[in-house]
Amino acid sequence: MTLASWIERARVSLVASFASGVTKDEAAVRAAITSPWSNGQTEGQIKHLKLVSREMYGRGKIDLLQARLIGAE
Repeated sequence: MTLASWIERARVSLVASFASGVTKDEAAVRAAITSPWSNGQTEGQIKHLKLVSREMYGRGKIDLLQARLIGAE
């Protein structure tokens, strides 16, 4: 199945608004599908940092956050 045929099928389904967004930025979607490069590792690290930050919100200062992320010295 090609991307164009998927978009046509998706336009008449429950994911029509998503298909519309894919159509608007089709060049970027094609690049993401075909490119061997990924920023998944970076995104995972950012997600982990935000999770730890949210868990500690209001409980500690920057030194406690650094100790939790980097490890106590």
